[in-house]
Amino acid sequence: MGFLIKLKGKKIQDLDFVFEIAVENILEGKLVAFPTNSVYGLGGDPLNLEVINRIYDIKYRDRSKGLLILVADTEEAEKVADFNKTGYKLAERFWPGQLTLVLKRKEPNLIPPEVTAFKNTIGIRVLENEIVLTILKKLKSKGYFGGIIGTSANYSGEPPSISGDEVVKKFLTPIDLILDGGKTKTQVPTTILDCTSEELRLLRIGIIKEEQIEDIMGSYKE
Repeated sequence: MGFLIKLKGKKIQDLDFVFEIAVENILEGKLVAFPTNSVYGLGGDPLNLEVINRIYDIKYRDRSKGLLILVADTEEAEKVADFNKTGYKLAERFWPGQLTLVLKRKEPNLIPPEVTAFKNTIGIRVLENEIVLTILKKLKSKGYFGGIIGTSANYSGEPPSISGDEVVKKFLTPIDLILDGGKTKTQVPTTILDCTSEELRLLRIGIIKEEQIEDIMGSYKE
């Protein structure tokens, strides 16, 4: 099953050695499973083509579907995505949080086109989970891109994993490192919103509802 580290009940300030292990694994091209506040994610270095291919293979994911990117902050997101005014407004309100924004892919881009399935858009999020956010910030502080691939830890088409134990049981192919933070809080996938044009398109409804998005956008118009 790879290397599993139990994190439940431990304080963030006592886990620096775990974060260092995670960063080392990511930079070495290994796959890491991790908790978010919604469901468990599976990820790795988005700049490494071998990692990208391995994630597609291990999930049996259709290569015409892109992979999401989790980043430390909006500054890192700006390195790979072109923000319009709407994108900035939504990021300001809902990041860190459970809203994935689909934005136009910046060109040229440091991320290989395979990540975004050769499309000119990219799905990106700053998540609020302290474990992953600390790892991303540590990557950034060391001079690397503060982002990782962040797809759900399950076979494509199957329900997402909501605990580290589920990740262990679900995958026949071992994951290199599993950070087990216990059961996730909401157990609901994130909301995905396409804001590449003036007309917003809700691609998936999660914990953030359409009404909340309409409220915030309406308040900016007034």
